[in-house]
Amino acid sequence: MQMRKRLMAAAGTASLALFPGGAFAGESVDYKVEDSDYQGYYAPASGDGEPAGLVLIIHDWDGLNDYEMERADMLAELGYDAFAVDLYGAGNRPESTEAKKAETNKLYEDREAMRARIVGGLEAARGQSDAGQAVIIGYCFGGAAAMEAARSISAENIAGYAAFHGGLTTPEGQSYRDDTAPILILQGGADDSTPPSEAYELADTLEKQGITYGLHVYSGAPHAFTVFGSDRYQQRADENSWLVFQQFLKDNLG
Repeated sequence: MQMRKRLMAAAGTASLALFPGGAFAGESVDYKVEDSDYQGYYAPASGDGEPAGLVLIIHDWDGLNDYEMERADMLAELGYDAFAVDLYGAGNRPESTEAKKAETNKLYEDREAMRARIVGGLEAARGQSDAGQAVIIGYCFGGAAAMEAARSISAENIAGYAAFHGGLTTPEGQSYRDDTAPILILQGGADDSTPPSEAYELADTLEKQGITYGLHVYSGAPHAFTVFGSDRYQQRADENSWLVFQQFLKDNLG
């Protein structure tokens, strides 16, 4: 993938012991949420001048790892400050399927804790970045968390939300505010975990409320179609969705 090769060539020499996947341009950031330790990853916008905005990245079910760091570096190259948030806690990076399900279920069953950790990560990101406006995005589980943020977090200085192949159902008793910032939904047409019907249902809800949204469905793309190196990766859908997302950032962050 040409876009990825450019990233790796420009990633710099800062190798982090916490993330043993190679060299990355940013740095780890220790922070606390309700007296518990968390460790995120911050990649400041490259080049001179002010950042175009801040992007908060919420990880998939396996916790913050090289994938989110790479996406953060890609965003930094585009001129955005990027912060990959940690929703599990410092050192908690589940490896088995059972452990990953257990961690996500804890937060699905305790939405208050999920929201607190997103807000805590956002505060940590703002402690690193001078950018005023922020966009919150997520991948898979992180996409569901981004939609949780859209339903529950104050819209002040939040310019938008995006979910890449994320969970899109609205829990009972929750709803989107009429003043919710724009939402971007990037969905695989062959997703067997979050079927396109969920995306259409959410789009219908947002349409009826007058909330600005974009919905893009990519034919033949399975769940997790953006994950480099996985057997689900689909280059066409990944590259097209990344271009759409870049336009979303330009439209909402300037």
